[in-house]
Amino acid sequence: MRSMNVVDSWAQACLVFNQTLPYKSFNNGFMKIPLRNPKIKPQTRPISISAIATKEDEKVVTEQFNFKLYVAEKAILVNKALDEAIIIKDPPVIHESMRYSLLAGGKRVRPMLCLAAAELVGGDQRAAVPAACAVEMIHTMSLIHDDLPCMDNDDLRRGKPTNHKVYGEDVAVLAGDSLLAFAFEYLATATTGVSPARIVAAVAELAKSIGIEGLVAGQVADIACTGNPNVGLDTLEFIHTHKTAALLEASVVLGAILGGGNEDDVDKLRRFARCIGLLFQVVDDILDVTKSSEELGKTAGKDLAVDKTTYPKLMGLEKAKEFAAELNREAKEQLVEFDPHKAAPLIALADYIAHREN
Repeated sequence: MRSMNVVDSWAQACLVFNQTLPYKSFNNGFMKIPLRNPKIKPQTRPISISAIATKEDEKVVTEQFNFKLYVAEKAILVNKALDEAIIIKDPPVIHESMRYSLLAGGKRVRPMLCLAAAELVGGDQRAAVPAACAVEMIHTMSLIHDDLPCMDNDDLRRGKPTNHKVYGEDVAVLAGDSLLAFAFEYLATATTGVSPARIVAAVAELAKSIGIEGLVAGQVADIACTGNPNVGLDTLEFIHTHKTAALLEASVVLGAILGGGNEDDVDKLRRFARCIGLLFQVVDDILDVTKSSEELGKTAGKDLAVDKTTYPKLMGLEKAKEFAAELNREAKEQLVEFDPHKAAPLIALADYIAHREN
């Protein structure tokens, strides 16, 4: 039987690292951006000449940072890990269906955010690889389920027929369920070189991000609001802060936890992730009305066809673009106190999300 001291340390770690920011906001001129948890007392530093110099250094470092090479290296790492994590065994059809969607490509933004956050706080990326794979498994689950006829009823995903079009609705549902379950098994059993307390905290963080306080809440609100002409910006923010931003937030926070980050590190990175999570959705909405299906690799104009509330619809296209730029700026503000060399991947990823074409 474990001693009470060990049990207490586990509980304390979960409380420290799983303090999610409440969806309390301030108006930034466009709409609301989440604030930090008022219960957390972050360390503050006075503004100085050295702080200004750090921002200039950051600009130089990020300009020299080879983002394309970074993306290629991390994608190869993650794809190899995903390929090895799920192999074909009995019954073969479910494993084939899981692999079909999981290995169909994709930008691997969430795994990259997880790995970059781990390295930013001084950790070894190897400690965060299982978590990076777990968030991609869960993201893939959400895509499989989103595409089902009972949800968005899509035929195309990542330039290929959607899972249910290939394997049928029944197997597609089960493939998504299996990816969800296996993501937690993989995170809990494949993570090495990390204390049990941090693994438990990571599991709790990931669970919260996809349940009734995260992805599911956003999805339900989204379904309820489709076709409703009275949906406002507050409701739209709630939908996407939960549906899209929550898993992106978890990706970053998991990396910070497993990389050995302290409470203040986690708090700053949570704020960063909350901004880029909303940014991802704003850009997604913009692309839906400005790009073709061939360019996107999925059905374009789908939001308009089903009368879905989007940022361009409520704000207008130009204001939505301005809002995206503001979110990107707010996100990068959270990284100014970190080592600019280590922050360069996250800064570049924020810019990539802001300026992506599909």
